[in-house]
Amino acid sequence: MSDLENSFFSDNYATARSRFCAKASEKGATLHRLPLSAKGPDDLDLTIDIALFGNPKPQRVVLHSSGLHGVEGFAGSAIQLKLMDTLPQLPEDAAVVFAHILNPYGMAWLRRVNESNVDLNRNFLSEDEAYNGAPLAYQKLDSMLNPESTPGFDFFLLRTTGCILRYGYNSLKQAIVGGQYEYPKGLFFGGSTLEEGPRRYSEWLTEHLGSTQHVVAIDIHTGLGKSGEDTLLVEGEPDSLLYKDLQAVFGERVAPWDPDQGVAYAIKGGHPNAVERVISNGTVHFVTQEFGTLAPLKVLHALREENRWHHWGTGELDHASKKSILAAFRPDHPNWKTSIIRRGDELAQQSYRLAFSNS
Repeated sequence: MSDLENSFFSDNYATARSRFCAKASEKGATLHRLPLSAKGPDDLDLTIDIALFGNPKPQRVVLHSSGLHGVEGFAGSAIQLKLMDTLPQLPEDAAVVFAHILNPYGMAWLRRVNESNVDLNRNFLSEDEAYNGAPLAYQKLDSMLNPESTPGFDFFLLRTTGCILRYGYNSLKQAIVGGQYEYPKGLFFGGSTLEEGPRRYSEWLTEHLGSTQHVVAIDIHTGLGKSGEDTLLVEGEPDSLLYKDLQAVFGERVAPWDPDQGVAYAIKGGHPNAVERVISNGTVHFVTQEFGTLAPLKVLHALREENRWHHWGTGELDHASKKSILAAFRPDHPNWKTSIIRRGDELAQQSYRLAFSNS
């Protein structure tokens, strides 16, 4: 069984895209392709591909998305291939939508960010939010986080441990990874405007899901938590009605975006904003399914070294930093891949029941 489940993983973006589009067509989806200006290796065309099964103007939708963080897209793409083999019987007013690789540049080049070095899960700011500012601790740590040099040993893990002792782990985690808008070549940069990919995706959501009354959204990510296990991150405090409703459906894996209450941290400009703006008169149950890989400092180190290679090296794919970032977000272990497919399928089946139940 594990060999079959491992087979859903693709080796690169071009293969993943080809397999997704072929499977969607085979299964009878309406396929939408959103071409982007950026290019992949060897001048490869990049697209966000969206497969819609069911009513083209649905009232109830399960929206399943992958690859918002580029290199994290291998897991989400694999889950989506699996899910197209196990589609539910849809009510007449319903649809299942798979949004495949929302950041194709990042997946193609093995980056977490897009062609503008933007972390797209910090890019969907509300109209009343400005693209500026950075946490004070991030400003103080910028030279350590984003050195203007090619990758190399510089006691980063030891220096980071010292910072943890000084600031506290949760406070430091929030300051570094929550998002910043002042250092364009730095880690976790949220951008200076809405990027092309998020803009085109948001326009698609508005056109096709603008009249939807209920969306259950699953956004697949990797890099946080215990290896091979998933945390379901949701908006709201644990005592809120929305949080309790989702915990009742999905169980104890549900956790808040709070550094003091789990593996995550508070962000602004996240993907839920885009969906909630479109479904402003309906109900949105948005779940970020986050799969664990390596220890947090190892993941941060991989991000830092790849960022150095991109900005101060040549950025070529055949480099140790690229291999490290791939290992940090898509471990090449059969048991890890098997767990991702099984847990991804389980959550989707639960989401179908939540979205399409007549009760």
